Amino acid sequence: MKIWIKYLLGVTLGILMAIIIPFTSVTASNLLQFFTELSLRAGRYFLLPLLFFSMTVAVCEIRDSGKLMKTVVRIGLTGLCVTALLVVIGLGSALLIKLPRIPISVEKVNQTVSLDIPQKLLSLFPYNGFGALKDGSFLLPLYVFAGFAGAGFASDKLKSKPAFTLFDSLSKTSYLILSFFTDALAIGMIAISCTWTLTFINVIKSGVYNSLILMLTIELLLVIGIILPLLLKLVCKELHPYKVLYASITSLLTAFFSGDSNFTLPANLRHAKESLGIRRRSNVITLPILSTFFRSGAAMTITISFVVILRSYSSLGISFSDVMWIAGYAFGISFLLGALPTGGPYIALTILCTLYGRGFEAGYLLLKPAAPIICAYAATIDAACNMFCAYYIASKQHMIEQKEVKYYI
Repeated sequence: MKIWIKYLLGVTLGILMAIIIPFTSVTASNLLQFFTELSLRAGRYFLLPLLFFSMTVAVCEIRDSGKLMKTVVRIGLTGLCVTALLVVIGLGSALLIKLPRIPISVEKVNQTVSLDIPQKLLSLFPYNGFGALKDGSFLLPLYVFAGFAGAGFASDKLKSKPAFTLFDSLSKTSYLILSFFTDALAIGMIAISCTWTLTFINVIKSGVYNSLILMLTIELLLVIGIILPLLLKLVCKELHPYKVLYASITSLLTAFFSGDSNFTLPANLRHAKESLGIRRRSNVITLPILSTFFRSGAAMTITISFVVILRSYSSLGISFSDVMWIAGYAFGISFLLGALPTGGPYIALTILCTLYGRGFEAGYLLLKPAAPIICAYAATIDAACNMFCAYYIASKQHMIEQKEVKYYI
């Protein structure tokens, strides 16, 4: 059975559980929360070992071929262009379609939120190099460690051959273990989707955020169903761009109901390799970097949400200078969310409201009840963009072994 069918069955059961079973007792709620957290942890359990061993091997191979810098530049330019495009689309939609105002919250700001960029930069070089393997949220220190290790292997292939062979074997073993967890997580999706559905039902019942959710749904369908396939067809001359979308179904389900980019990354890695045929040396470098740095969906949802906040506070129009400010800051802050695999768009909104000032410092509180739903849409668009970008980059590198759709996992 295809993996996406297993996940879809798990999601369907979870939604039905949320509708049928009354999770009113403390015991039932705690039990559901326990299984949800267990499933999320299981999904990320073997991600770090796989990334460390695989990225080390991939950096060595691609550096040896002299294409490392070219690959990094291509990843950066692709991510920047897609993020900028989605910010423009999100901003244009939010300005053209005036959503109903959200009632002003009486809740007060009780703490200041910060991305703490200096501390994150220091964490790239922990006192002990192996400390880079400890943080399961912020993966950039691991990338740096694996990059240096891979470059070291490539600098003297003869002396490093035994270590390279060991890492190559550990990479393949880690992939097999990760594959087991991704298969088993079809069961875990029952609890995850059930938890998400309960939150969604409460948000919908309030009636306050229905228009915003409808807009995000339309934007999601527009991006993954039209814009990304059309871009791939134009830039890659790909005759069947929707095969990438088909290969992304598992990742989209995982991202939508978890809202967690690190939880989604294993599904992306596996389908990129086994469905789309992207070779390891491209796959394990491109997808992790895109997942950490280039959160196009987050940038889009931040833009739309901030416009909704401004219009809820004031009936006055949004000036051109404000439009440029929103676009610039939403675009820029989306690249700084690497340490926030979940909840990043909402944290970014709190920071934007603080930076904007003018009495809007508490504006993010208007969207607090709907924050998990907003983050779910952001994560889903992120997952789709990452897969399409990874396929585009691999095609330009000639690192794709084409497979028939019927053989996709």
